[in-house]
Amino acid sequence: MQPQPYVGIDLHRRRSVIVQRSQEGGTLAATQVMNDGVVAFGKAVTDAGENPEVVIEACYGWYWAVDLLEDLGATVHLAHPLGNHWGNRRVKNDLRDAEDLVDLLRLGRLAEAWIAPKEVRELRELVRHRAKLVSLRTNLKLQVYSVLAKEGVHVPMTDLFGQAGTVLLESTALALAYPARVESLRDLIESFDRQIAIFESDARRDLAEHPGYHAIQAIPGVGEIFAAIFVAEIGEVTRFTSPQHLCSWSGLTP
Repeated sequence: MQPQPYVGIDLHRRRSVIVQRSQEGGTLAATQVMNDGVVAFGKAVTDAGENPEVVIEACYGWYWAVDLLEDLGATVHLAHPLGNHWGNRRVKNDLRDAEDLVDLLRLGRLAEAWIAPKEVRELRELVRHRAKLVSLRTNLKLQVYSVLAKEGVHVPMTDLFGQAGTVLLESTALALAYPARVESLRDLIESFDRQIAIFESDARRDLAEHPGYHAIQAIPGVGEIFAAIFVAEIGEVTRFTSPQHLCSWSGLTP
């Protein structure tokens, strides 16, 4: 029976360095491949032997590489970027990174991150993009407040973009270029409103049959938006061995 091979991959946006090692730590191969050559990328891993143990860091754009490796029959481990001790190295390059990754895996010292299934990753794309849109919309709204402050306009209402605020914005005389800027910002805010509504609708559609999504809304203060965030970010709650581990992962414990 062929010994279990180990493979470490230092993944970059355009290229990767792949190191194969035996159980004893001997280097079997070290290859640099371009990521657009999927066949060459896969071959550099499977040449190590059947069903290799592969480690790849949770870095920029790792989804496609993990999916490809799993389809090839590899057992993939995702290295936690902050959880592994790399030591004080005088030499820092792609080859050394790949070697250190494969050695951490081979020696059983690898701190791993959870590999979320495809459906969870897709849900995260919806939820996280919505959050980014809301953040950008907030910045636009703050710019409107800034323009009014420059003109000394008092804003008595709590929501400048509600009905009363709209009346204020449309009736206030502003000097020079300010009206054009406010109108541009309001147009952009309306566009963001539409995009946010689309992504909220998509998330609700994908979670319509999810029992956890509906169950968690029984908690006071948790509505559809927070429930979608919890489900997307937590993923499979059974990966936590206890409620305390979940709270620690969430940053809710001192």
